[in-house]
Amino acid sequence: MLSTNIFVPIRNSRMQMNEVYFWTDTIKDWRHLLKQDKYKQIIVNSLRELVERKKIVVYAFVIMPNHLHLVWKLIDKNGKEMPHASFNKFTAHQMVEDLKKYHIKVLSLFEVEETERKYRIWQSDPLVVLMDTREKVEQKINYIHTNPLQGKWNLADTPENYYWSSAKYYESNKDDFGFLTNFNEVF
Repeated sequence: MLSTNIFVPIRNSRMQMNEVYFWTDTIKDWRHLLKQDKYKQIIVNSLRELVERKKIVVYAFVIMPNHLHLVWKLIDKNGKEMPHASFNKFTAHQMVEDLKKYHIKVLSLFEVEETERKYRIWQSDPLVVLMDTREKVEQKINYIHTNPLQGKWNLADTPENYYWSSAKYYESNKDDFGFLTNFNEVF
């Protein structure tokens, strides 16, 4: 169904297999849930698992306090699900379980009145941009790697000094996460 307001952009969060995308996934209400490293680690573990199972290829990423950016390719369904759906479902479940156990008051911030869930960690409709040229990929990877340096965040003094990012990998070719593929190998 088309939007009745022509001034409201329609976001296309659909992805096709074997295409490279820039993807932004945001925590519900832009809450800073990802400040804690344990939640960042849940994301890293999920990405690693999907790469090891040959469901995705990750070219670049950054995990910020309330969102994450990826340049990735979906290569195979995870059962009946698209890999990004499995990623969101798994990471949300892990975070909800931790919040239930250790941060019950924070969990209430993620309560929703939806038929299929009681809590929503990720906002629906992530941003998806097809990366169909080398220039687009380079621009988005640069954006990803410099995101932690923005004055709003001020999380590091150089891109490679922010741990929760692929910047160090591109600087030193050392993959601390065990799931990265250099985009230069495919573009």
